[in-house]
Amino acid sequence: MFRKIIANGMPFCINPITGIERVARDTLFALDDIVQKGEIEIVFPRNAKNAPKFKNISAVYLDKDFKSASMWEQFDFQKYALKSKGIPLDFCNTMPYFVPGIAYIHDIYSELFPKQLKTFKKKVLSHYTCKIFRRIAKKACKIVTVSEFSKQTIVDSYKIDSSRVAVIPNGISQMYVEAKADDGVFEKFPQLKGKDFYFMLGALSHRKNLNWILRHSKLFPDELFAISGNITNDNEEPYLQCLKNRKNVILLGYLSDGQSKALMQKCKAFVFPSLFEGFGMPPLEALQSGAKIIISNATALPQIYKGCAHYIDPKEPNVDLDELLEQPVESPEKLLGALTARRSAQRLYQIIKEVWAEQNKTNILMTRVYIDFFILDGLLKLA
Repeated sequence: MFRKIIANGMPFCINPITGIERVARDTLFALDDIVQKGEIEIVFPRNAKNAPKFKNISAVYLDKDFKSASMWEQFDFQKYALKSKGIPLDFCNTMPYFVPGIAYIHDIYSELFPKQLKTFKKKVLSHYTCKIFRRIAKKACKIVTVSEFSKQTIVDSYKIDSSRVAVIPNGISQMYVEAKADDGVFEKFPQLKGKDFYFMLGALSHRKNLNWILRHSKLFPDELFAISGNITNDNEEPYLQCLKNRKNVILLGYLSDGQSKALMQKCKAFVFPSLFEGFGMPPLEALQSGAKIIISNATALPQIYKGCAHYIDPKEPNVDLDELLEQPVESPEKLLGALTARRSAQRLYQIIKEVWAEQNKTNILMTRVYIDFFILDGLLKLA
C-alpha cells in the first residue's frame, strides 16, 4: 500500500513566473502522461487562476486563498498534507516543516552568499529559506536537485549522505518547443530591427552579473545588448542605473516565450555571464531556438553545457566576442535530446516509486517490531 503523492500547486499561483515555477509546471504536465490515476494529486488554493486540468493527476481545491508562498506552504498545504497522510511533493525550494516529503532544492545560493541579499525583506526571506533548506536536508524523504554541482554543495554544506540527494536535470517543455516566434517584438523595440545584437534573459539579480554587461558594453561601444527580465529587490547595485543610461544597452522588461524566442533566433549570440547557477535554463532555451551561447565558466554551467557553449570568465569583461564566436563548438542536438521535461518527469516518477518502496519497507519493519514486542511480552507473562 502506498501513500498518495500530494503535489504543491504553488507554482501555478505565482505570476510572473521564474525559472523554478516554469520547471515545476513543465515537469507536472509531463508527469501527468506517465502516472496512473490515483497516484498523485495536486493541491490548489481557492483563488488559483488558470489552474490546469490534468488527465491522471487529480486536482484538489482548498477553501483557502493564496496570500503568500510561506503562509500557503506552512499552514494551508501542510494542514492538508497532515490530514490526507500523503507524501508532499514540492518543486520550489521548500517543504512543509512538519511533514517531510520529496523536496526540490535548485540551489542554495542564499545559504552560501547571504551578504548578496541586501534589503530587509530579502534578508528575512533568506533567513526563512535557509531554515527550510536545513529542515529539508535533515528530514526530507528525498531531496531532488538539478545538477551534480548543486548536489555537491548541498551534501557539503549540510553534511548529509549523498544517496539522499537525487539529480534530475531541468528539461525544455514541449510547450516551449512548439511556441511560435513573435516577431512583433521588433516593432515594439525598433532599435533592434535589422541590427546585430546580443541577447540576455533572466531575473536581473546580483548573481546574473549585469555588471559584466555594463563593463563590456563600455569597452565595446559598437556592440548592442538587449536584456530581458525583471529587476529584483535584491539588486541595489549602483551599476544598474548606469546600465539603464548606457546607449548600447536596451532593457526590455518582461517578454513572452514567443517574443524571447524571436530574439534568440535573430541575435548574434545569447549571453549569460552568471556568477552562480544551479543549472541555468535560459541557455538551453537559446540552443533550442538555434542561437549560439556565450556563458560563464562558473558553477554548474560547464557541467550542463559541456562543449556546446562558448565560455567567458564572469569577472573579465575585456573579451573579443567576435573572435570567441569563431571558435568551434559541438552540436547541441544530443544535449537537447537528453534535457527534456519528459525525461525529467520519468526520473521523478522513478524516485517516487523508490520512496514508496522505502515507505513500505519501513512500515513492514515497524509491524515486525510490534509483533516481536507482543510475542516477547506474552512469553514473559507465561513465564
